[in-house]
Amino acid sequence: MTSNLTPDVNTTLSARRTGMSFQRTRMSADRTLMSVIRTSLSLISFGFTIFQFFHRLNLQGTTSGADSARRFGVTLAALGVAMLVFGIAYHVQFMLGLRQLRTSMKKEGLIHGETVFPISLTLITAIALLAVGIAAFVSMAFHVGPFD
Repeated sequence: MTSNLTPDVNTTLSARRTGMSFQRTRMSADRTLMSVIRTSLSLISFGFTIFQFFHRLNLQGTTSGADSARRFGVTLAALGVAMLVFGIAYHVQFMLGLRQLRTSMKKEGLIHGETVFPISLTLITAIALLAVGIAAFVSMAFHVGPFD
C-alpha cells in the first residue's frame, strides 16, 4: 500500500510518533516506580505496625518474649526502605539513559524533541517516602526519632 503523503510529511509524522514514544516510555517508568512505592510502603507500614503492636503489649506487661516479632517488624521496614532505595536508583538511571538517547536522537534529527522532560512527581514522592521510611526504621531500631 502506498502513501499519498510526501516523503517530508512521512518523515515528520514518524519523528513525532517517535517523540511521543519517549513520553510513553517515561510514563511507563513512572508507573514502575509507583509499583515500587506501593510495595515498599506496604512493607514499611506493616513492619511498623507489627513492631508497635508488640512493643505496646510488652510495655503493658501483657506479653513477654516478643522480641522476635519486633525484630521481624524492623526487618520488614528495612526491606521496604532498601527496596525503595533500589527502585529510586533504577528509576534515575533509566531516566538519565532515556534523556541521553532522546538528546542524541534530537541532534541526529530523528525526532523534534520540542516537548519538555519535567522532573517526575513520582520520584519526588518516592524520595519523600524514603525519608519517612528511614525515620521509621531509625525510630524502631534505635528507639529515637519522631516515631518512638
